[in-house]
Amino acid sequence: MKSYTKYLTFNTKNRREIIRITEEVEKAVKESEVKEGLCLVSAMHLTASVIVQDDEEGLHEDIWNWLDNLAPFKKDYKHHLTGEDNADAHLKNLLTHLQVVLPITNGKLDLGPWQEVFYVEYDGQRPKRVIIKIIGM
Repeated sequence: MKSYTKYLTFNTKNRREIIRITEEVEKAVKESEVKEGLCLVSAMHLTASVIVQDDEEGLHEDIWNWLDNLAPFKKDYKHHLTGEDNADAHLKNLLTHLQVVLPITNGKLDLGPWQEVFYVEYDGQRPKRVIIKIIGM
């Protein structure tokens, strides 16, 4: 059994962004030399997510609209009583999840035809990390 760990760091220009990271994950799989196994990609912050979705701008707008409907930015969250202003970012993370586990087959990330890996930032403009953890043979 082999294991491999790689960290990515993001410091977004905007507070909210969707960033395609498929190539970085594929590169980590290649570096790991794992032929058959699993690849965990996980945001290391509670105001960001990793998702697998289609890379289509209209869909990305739909995702933001859906998230804003379910977890809108507003001033009266209890979390804001602590001095924070990002309760909506925490709730958006709960909706989209922190991480994904992806299959590795024949030494390559085994995604479907339209599947891409994205880092989704809900409260950015500061350094944040993603861990890529690969295990297998």
